[in-house]
Amino acid sequence: MKTVGYAAQSKDSGLAPFHFERRNLQDNDVAIEILFSGICHSDLHTVHGDWGDQAYPLIPGHEIIGKVIDVGAKVKDYKVGDSVGVGCMVDSCQTCDQCHNHEEQYCRNGLTPTYGGVEKETGKTTQGGYSKHIVVREEFVLKVSDKLDLSKAAPILCAGITTFSPLKTWNVKKGTRVGVIGLGGLGHMGVKLAVAMGAEVTVISRSTSKEEEAKAIGAKGILSSTDQDAMAKAQSSFDLILDTVPVKHDFNTYTPLLDVDGTLVVVGQIGPMEETFTAPLIFGRRRIAGSLIGGIKETQEVLDFCAEHGIHPECEIINPEQINEAWDKLQQSNPAHRFVIDMKSLNP
Repeated sequence: MKTVGYAAQSKDSGLAPFHFERRNLQDNDVAIEILFSGICHSDLHTVHGDWGDQAYPLIPGHEIIGKVIDVGAKVKDYKVGDSVGVGCMVDSCQTCDQCHNHEEQYCRNGLTPTYGGVEKETGKTTQGGYSKHIVVREEFVLKVSDKLDLSKAAPILCAGITTFSPLKTWNVKKGTRVGVIGLGGLGHMGVKLAVAMGAEVTVISRSTSKEEEAKAIGAKGILSSTDQDAMAKAQSSFDLILDTVPVKHDFNTYTPLLDVDGTLVVVGQIGPMEETFTAPLIFGRRRIAGSLIGGIKETQEVLDFCAEHGIHPECEIINPEQINEAWDKLQQSNPAHRFVIDMKSLNP
């Protein structure tokens, strides 16, 4: 299938239109016309080589909403015209214990990421959602409810599942005290989901400049991490803290905020952190953990949860020609919303 996307030709090139071909439809494949694609901070890290060398040209994007335009002969659950989504992975071995446990993100043989991976069928680099079309095996396609606004649903496929999975894993429920470090693309979804689960949610940020935005989506307010008195008063006041900061930072600022048996879950930064001071961990039986997106079953669950509770990410809709401008803004700050690309003007 001939199509077009916005690709980086190198880590420093910026993104520009790139014509390429998707693989031929296999028996278990679903062909999708992409309507909307979210921009994730991971896109910047990957293209810039922060997580390792990449094969270029590379089309990022793993928050994908679209319509089915064709299906393979053995596809059972999708038909032409269905509203569907594709998230952060498009394949896994499907045979290991983690895949059988519906946690394909931890596949023993390695998941295939939506972009920057190797396509099993062709051996070519997987190309992501900043494009007009995508072909994905049925097992990695997700159903999107009519209750969701398609223009705002894309970030649920990464920002949503990345925060939903740890909230579920650590059994967040009514009365759980949750802190969310950072009110960006990930953080604002963490707040919305935790509030819908009944939690008491506080945003933790270096300043209170986003306090009105935090309260508008259900948080009690903002705890300023640079206010020493406020941080001292907040010690031992959280059961769970989601750390959504996407760059190197210091755990030690936040671990005293956890109550006994509390957990700080890292979902933002992949890479080095400042040296950890262990006393707050040992003397409070506190812990630091990590969490990677979620499996396909759980991703479907968060889509359905958002549909049921009327949860949509805060989105700024842009045209493809504005992608590089949006990337610049993400590098300069951490806006409390997701940029979402409207693909209708992108033509092969």
